[in-house]
Amino acid sequence: MSNLLPHSRNINAIILHPAENNQLDVNTRQSQAQTDKQLISLWLHNRSVHTQKAYLKDIMMMFEFVNKGIRDIKLQDLQDFSDFLKQKNYEPSSQHRMLAAVKSLFSFAHKKIGYTIFNTAMPLILPKFKDCLAERILSEEQVKNIIEKENHPRNKLILRVFYTTGLRVSELCSLKWEFFSEKGNDGLLTIFTKGGKTNTIVIPQSLWMNLKLFKNNAEEQSYVFKGRKSKSLNPSQVWRIVKKAAQKAGIDKNVSCHWFRHAHSSHALDNGCPIHLIQRQLNHSSIATTGRYLTARPTDSSSKYLNL
Repeated sequence: MSNLLPHSRNINAIILHPAENNQLDVNTRQSQAQTDKQLISLWLHNRSVHTQKAYLKDIMMMFEFVNKGIRDIKLQDLQDFSDFLKQKNYEPSSQHRMLAAVKSLFSFAHKKIGYTIFNTAMPLILPKFKDCLAERILSEEQVKNIIEKENHPRNKLILRVFYTTGLRVSELCSLKWEFFSEKGNDGLLTIFTKGGKTNTIVIPQSLWMNLKLFKNNAEEQSYVFKGRKSKSLNPSQVWRIVKKAAQKAGIDKNVSCHWFRHAHSSHALDNGCPIHLIQRQLNHSSIATTGRYLTARPTDSSSKYLNL
C-alpha cells in the first residue's frame, strides 16, 4: 500500500489528514484506524498488487469527486458520484466495478474495524449491466487458428499455456520453472493464485514436452516467459501478444488474455468435463461462478430441443 498511495493525485489534501470533525467518536469507539489512509491500507492488505492498483484507482476517483474524508461522506455524495460516472459515459460494467469497490471500502470501515458509525454506502444501488460472457467465448476452431498462426515460439507457447491451464495473465507472468514437476508423462504446475489459494494443474504430455524443450538449461528460479533483462513479461506485453495473434488469425474482436480462460472453461464443459473440476482449476470461490459458462454457451439453447 505504501508504494501505491504516493502516486494518487490530491490524496494528501483529501484523505491523509482528516479534518477535526472527522474525529467524532474516534476515542470512544474501538476503531483500528485513525485516518482514511490507515483504513485504506488495512482494506487493501494482502490483496494482489493488481487488485490494489485497480481498487485504489477507483477509490481515488471517488475521493477526488466528493473532496471529503470518509466520515464526512453522505449517501447523496455517493449517489452524485454514481450520476457523474453515467454522465462521463463509463460502461455500465465499469460503473458497477467502481461503485462495488466503494461499497466494499465503506462496508469494511463499518463492519470490520468500526471506523464509521454506520455504513453510508449500504443503500447505494449498483447499476445493472449486460452479461457479455457469451460474446467473449471463442470457438475451438478459432483458438486453434490463433495458436497455429502464431510463428514466434515463445508467443505460441504462451497461447498454449493460457488455453490449457486457464491461468490469469498475472499468474502466467509470474511462472517460474521451479513451479513445475514431472508426473509420469505429464507435468504438474503448482501455483499460488488469486485469493491466497494454492492450485495444482496437470500439464498434458504434448504441452509438457514443449515446455521442457523451451526450458533448455534455464535455472529453476528463472521466469518461464522472460522479458528484457531476464525479468518476467509485463501483463501489458502479454496482452499485446494475444491481441496481435488474434488479428493474424483474422478474428475481428478485441480478444484479451482472459478470453483464453473463458475458452478453456466453455470448451471443457462442452467436452464433458465435470463442472467441479473446472471450478477447482480456475479457483472459482463458488460453483455459481463456474456455472456462468453453462448459461453462456452460444452453441446450445433450449430452442433447439423443440419439435417444430
